Amino acid sequence: MLLIPAIDIKNGACVRLRQGNMDQDVTVFDADPVAVARRWIDVGADRIHVVDLDGAKAGRPVNDKIIGDIVDAAGSIPVQVGGGIRDEAAIETYIERGVEYVILGTRAVSEPHFVSDVGVEFPGHIIVGLDAKDGKVATDGWSKLSHHDVADLAQQYEADGVVAIIHTDISRDGMMQGLNVEATRALAAQLTIPVIASGGVTNMDDIDALLAAEDDGVAGAVIGRAIYEGSLDFAAARERVNARQKGAPKTDLGG
Repeated sequence: MLLIPAIDIKNGACVRLRQGNMDQDVTVFDADPVAVARRWIDVGADRIHVVDLDGAKAGRPVNDKIIGDIVDAAGSIPVQVGGGIRDEAAIETYIERGVEYVILGTRAVSEPHFVSDVGVEFPGHIIVGLDAKDGKVATDGWSKLSHHDVADLAQQYEADGVVAIIHTDISRDGMMQGLNVEATRALAAQLTIPVIASGGVTNMDDIDALLAAEDDGVAGAVIGRAIYEGSLDFAAARERVNARQKGAPKTDLGG
């Protein structure tokens, strides 16, 4: 299981939101996202998760220069990026810059055929992020709630060749109320590709719950506010995972 530190970028800084609200409840944790990435790599992160929040709102990459600098700082550590990636050109630019996985959100929901097209064009690099509330998918930086069921779309994307699904419960995201493990487990049970949990990881109890769901296809977790505010020690969480797995092969997670 991979524990993946999140770096959300807004106005050039590393921030966290509550319930995806872009206009209020924004906490700035560090003015230098690149330094933050180095910090997580230094304590053993196996992958870095970056979201261009300004890009999600604008519908195009905005903080791509900073993201490129994060890729440079990460070296051999894979970086996955989401936020404002709505066309092939943005995908190609990020991959050429060294981003390992590109996360599609809004356009994947509004135009599902787009996922099929880019899955063929960029095999092994496409992840779809399904941001959900009450089982329905949210789009446009979580500002709109669609009528699409999470499981139905996820199964379609699996058939289109995406390498993983990131499932975020936006009612929990940034609220420090615990991860919605059961919803993520239920989604993973309907797929063969890995599902990465996101939204609400708070403490070591959530890590234990994730480990208990690993056999059902929950293959990792994106962790944000908890590791910034200190309710979860990232290095200790990695040690817990390593102790439980006792040398088991690392989950591929698409690459």
